[in-house]
Amino acid sequence: MDSHVVLLLVAFFALVLLPAPWLGRFYYRVMEGERTWLSPLLQPVERFSYRFAGVDAQQEQDWKSYTLALLAFNFAGLVLLFAILMLQGVLPLNPQNMPGLEWTLALNTAVSFVTNTNWQAYSGEASLSYFSQMVGLGVQNFVSAATGLAVLVALCRGISRRSSQTLGNFWVDLTRGTLYGLLPLCIGLALFLVWQGVPQTFSHYLDALTLQGGEQSLPLGPAASQIAIKQLGTNGGGFFGLNSAHPFENPTVWSNLFEMASILLIPAALVFTFGHYVKDLRQSRAILACMLILLVLGVGVTLYSELQPNPALAGLNIEQSGSLEGKESRFGIGASALWAVATTAASSGSVNAMHDSFSALGGLVPMFNMMVGEVIFGGVGAGLYGMLLFVLIAVFLCGLMVGRTPEYLGKKLEAREVRLLVLTLLVMPLGVLVLGALTAAMPFANASVSNPGAHGLSQILYNYTSGTANNGSGFGGFSSNTPYHNLMIALAMLLGRFGYILPVLAIAGSLAAKRRVPVGQNSFPTHGPLFVSLLTITILLVGGLTFLPVLALGPVAEHLSLLGH
Repeated sequence: MDSHVVLLLVAFFALVLLPAPWLGRFYYRVMEGERTWLSPLLQPVERFSYRFAGVDAQQEQDWKSYTLALLAFNFAGLVLLFAILMLQGVLPLNPQNMPGLEWTLALNTAVSFVTNTNWQAYSGEASLSYFSQMVGLGVQNFVSAATGLAVLVALCRGISRRSSQTLGNFWVDLTRGTLYGLLPLCIGLALFLVWQGVPQTFSHYLDALTLQGGEQSLPLGPAASQIAIKQLGTNGGGFFGLNSAHPFENPTVWSNLFEMASILLIPAALVFTFGHYVKDLRQSRAILACMLILLVLGVGVTLYSELQPNPALAGLNIEQSGSLEGKESRFGIGASALWAVATTAASSGSVNAMHDSFSALGGLVPMFNMMVGEVIFGGVGAGLYGMLLFVLIAVFLCGLMVGRTPEYLGKKLEAREVRLLVLTLLVMPLGVLVLGALTAAMPFANASVSNPGAHGLSQILYNYTSGTANNGSGFGGFSSNTPYHNLMIALAMLLGRFGYILPVLAIAGSLAAKRRVPVGQNSFPTHGPLFVSLLTITILLVGGLTFLPVLALGPVAEHLSLLGH
């Protein structure tokens, strides 16, 4: 491994982990309405927002009211974004005169951005106006991330409160998450990206003369502002079709480093936010340790795989130092592999390389990161509440092993909570295995696959995994812009988002109503190396046992076939 790759790894982990404790404390204070250094500036805006929307900020909601408010807001956002995409041809800020999208593509895109997936079956610069990008997609980038943060905060309150019937107020949590939690960081990152050369303009596309004498249209637009929230909000949707492999989205090595670190910045911080809610930062350190173990394992396997010579070229007497196929030559193999693992460890579809061109094992790691529910840091809020579900499952398994009623931080897990936990375990198999099997079985559907054999199965697996996991990245050889795939992947995205949110809020309400059991010597500790090991094994086993057979037919079979080439 080259020294610059080592330096990149050190810089990346430093940018993610060093600010996390401070930022985690900040998010706790913000979401609980405590005064922060931003309060003098933003509190008047916050109070005006409540008055304008008719929200009583002091009125808390039980889990059912909280859920209904969340569903109503997301449904309204879905309808509005669908209308914008269908009608963009008659809306302002459309200097290239882009027509409205075909309805299945518009629906797929609306579902994608409302669910924080940002799956894109289109090329942004060729399909969307500035108005659609800013008012449509940009707004959803903020509020979908803030929705995930609100659900996490509700679960944190459910675990930490005693005999409470309420979880907070969704409208207040949404407002604070957007106003304090996302907007200031995005302004800072957007200004940095403009400095690095990312366009932020309403001008028409520029016509340029190439060195060969040809003509080329250079797409522009208000890109920097959307790229900032797509990274920090773990959204991932590219302003341009090539996403962060496009030189206008990611022009320098510095933009590459800071955009990549931004993907995991807030998810890492929220681990410490949870520790402040439960008044025990040892819980945060244990969860963070598990996340880091899984992330480092994924980075190690992907780097090793991508730095190996391509076995298909072994007989050509070509000196190889790894495979550059599908990688961004400006950043090299190391930066491309690290980004691929980081973006699928989070629920972010942001890419700076083509995952379809990775080696079989190099493509398996991002796929597996998503198959376990993207809990290895995961999305803003969504990653940690997904990880806390695994924590509760691990605690339940501990209770079974010792023959004692399981409890977590003084809250007993009983039949209702266990049933809801089991329900969440069905989400990924339904979206990946069931919908993927339907696609593979239908000739008109699997016609979208560009490669035969094992890699073709991997394309189906990856894209339906990405949709269900609310990631948004894809194996680019898969032609997803068809009516069938637009509707089926939209269904997968809805299942992956609300199939977790609804049980999580129900669990939060159930736990909030429970009395706290005193933690004694017979309680299983959930902060030491033993629990970190158990939690890590639980995540690997749940993902491995569920998806190992189909992975064996896809990337594993492809890898073995290449070895025998």
